[in-house]
Amino acid sequence: MRVDYHVVFDENFYSVPYTLVQQIVEVRSTPTTVEIFHKGTRIASHLRSRGRGQTITQGEHRPKSHQAHLEWPPSRMVNWARSIGPNTAQLFERILNEKPHPEMGYRSCLGIIRLEAAAERALLAQACRYQSVKSILKNSLDAVPLSPPQPGSPPLTHDNVRGAEYFDQGEPTSC
Repeated sequence: MRVDYHVVFDENFYSVPYTLVQQIVEVRSTPTTVEIFHKGTRIASHLRSRGRGQTITQGEHRPKSHQAHLEWPPSRMVNWARSIGPNTAQLFERILNEKPHPEMGYRSCLGIIRLEAAAERALLAQACRYQSVKSILKNSLDAVPLSPPQPGSPPLTHDNVRGAEYFDQGEPTSC
C-alpha cells in the first residue's frame, strides 16, 4: 500500500480507509470489481478501471482534513502562493498537478506557507538561524499573529538584559 491511502492493483490506484495506511491488505478482483480486505474483512469495493495509472478514490476513505479541503479549488492555493511570490505559485502548481487529486498536495503547500510565516517571524525577531526557524515551526509560533513593535515604543526590559555596552564588540549586525 502507498502512503496516500491507495493500493496499487493492475497499474491503477484504489483507495482504502486512510486509517489503514501501511497496513497489509488483500486484493481480490473480478472482471468488473476490485475488493480490498484487511484481516479478512472487506474494507473497500471499487468498480475495476480498465485504464492505466488511474486513481479511484471513495470520499469517505480520505482523512477529515482532505475532505474539508475538497471545498477548496486548487486556484485558491495557487492565488495564496502568488501573494508570496511567482516562484512559490509555480511550485504550488507543480505540486498540485503531480497529484492524482489536487487536495493530496494541499498539505505540502500549507507547509510551505508555514515556512514563509516562520521566516517573517524570525526576521522580525532578528533570529536569523536555522534553529530559530525550526523552533518557531515546532512551537507553532508561525500561527500566532505578529504584532511588530510600534514606532517610538520603549525597548523590552528584562532582568537578564545586559545592555548594549555588554555586547558592543564592533559593528552591529543584522539578519
